[in-house]
Amino acid sequence: MSLTHIPIRVATGAFILNSGISKLGADEGTAQFLHGAAAATYPALFKDMEATKFARVLALSEIGVGAALLAPMVPATVAGAALTGFGASLIGMYLKTPSMTLDDGIRPSQEGTAVAKDVWLVGAGLTLLTQGITSAAKSGAKTSKRALRKASPLAR
Repeated sequence: MSLTHIPIRVATGAFILNSGISKLGADEGTAQFLHGAAAATYPALFKDMEATKFARVLALSEIGVGAALLAPMVPATVAGAALTGFGASLIGMYLKTPSMTLDDGIRPSQEGTAVAKDVWLVGAGLTLLTQGITSAAKSGAKTSKRALRKASPLAR
């Protein structure tokens, strides 16, 4: 893990891990609320799922994303992809729920502000993802150059 990734991975990972752990013991009302929001946004995926099962799957998913961000052995590309997907699902819910945006469909209403701010998760995820890809590409290019130098006496 790059030292420059530590602050963003700890901040996002701890936040999401805590959110997932807190949902593990969700009561029936909380499970119904969470399921209702997800089913309204992504009906093909969640409409027929039982609310308590959905809350448990959501909790475990958040714990998985949070743990991946906090685990130093998880590559930035993997952690970034997980964070981007998680953040994008929240932003999708925000954009697909009319009461969360003003009439223009973009700017948040009072109700949508809490979810609209999750755009930072997408930004953080894309940062980790692109830095991981860039780092891997640079590393691969260096390895290729070394291999070429060893294999070809003309390259010296």
